[in-house]
Amino acid sequence: MSAYIPGLEGIIAAQTAISMVDGANGRLIYRGYVIADLAEDMSFEEVAFLQGVEHKLERPSIPLAIHATASFPTILAMFHRRQLGLAPVKPRADLGHAANYLYMFDGKEASPERVRALNTYLVLLADHGMNASTFVARVIASTDSDLASCLVGAIGALKGPAHGGAPSAVMDQLEQIGTAENAERWMREARKQKVRFMGFGHRIYRTYDPRAKILKALCAELNPKFYELASKVEETALMILHEEHPERPQATNVEFYSAGVLQAIGLPKEYFPPTFAVSRVAGWTAHVLEQSANNRLIRPQSEYIGPEPRKPVPLAERG
Repeated sequence: MSAYIPGLEGIIAAQTAISMVDGANGRLIYRGYVIADLAEDMSFEEVAFLQGVEHKLERPSIPLAIHATASFPTILAMFHRRQLGLAPVKPRADLGHAANYLYMFDGKEASPERVRALNTYLVLLADHGMNASTFVARVIASTDSDLASCLVGAIGALKGPAHGGAPSAVMDQLEQIGTAENAERWMREARKQKVRFMGFGHRIYRTYDPRAKILKALCAELNPKFYELASKVEETALMILHEEHPERPQATNVEFYSAGVLQAIGLPKEYFPPTFAVSRVAGWTAHVLEQSANNRLIRPQSEYIGPEPRKPVPLAERG
């Protein structure tokens, strides 16, 4: 039996042609294209199509990937409107994916700047290798379950604060810090209490997250007030983390500046994780289809560390 590795770190659980996370060099690649190039020039629809392209898949499978990706922003926007006691807004055929989401969410057409920012965010978050939610989706797919079940399982994993829930936690952290002048005092006190800094470090990247670089520049442009505080917090956090563990590479991850971009777009922080899902559903569906095309039930082993076999105490002898 292989050695137990907590979190399956470094274990290869699948072969994929969808995306590659190059942690050593700080690169994210979608089917051979570097993410920075796609984020600059491509629409989310084009990237979603790119991820779903796979020569092993039959044509009838493709509309189901499309339907799921199109449904997520519609469902989320409808839920938001119902929460406010407002009627849902139907999507418009003349608007793109990002523009439609904001239109259905707010009930009015969004500015080109907001649409561009959301499109960039959606492109950057559409897939990221064998992350927790994608792994869950592939495990469920390996049982020959339906696509809806795969997506529900993936959503359950995504909502955790160590995964897609992190941008909301970043916002909470910045609200507690309050001002750039208060950053170092708050953060040093937080470390004394073993509080984790949200938005820093990554399981794979050993250098700056390439998605974070793009979102940082976008945040500086669209949300300068947030950026003033966030950049000081980032500088302070990296300094403290390096002091504590100079041997470890410490870098800002995608969640940190995601919060500022999503705030600038006009989304409430409770909608940060679901908006992550609006993007990542493209990757989830691509992985489900890829898993199904050459399926084998995912069934890892566990290492038993309980007691050795023993006799149960007879009922008559129990106190």
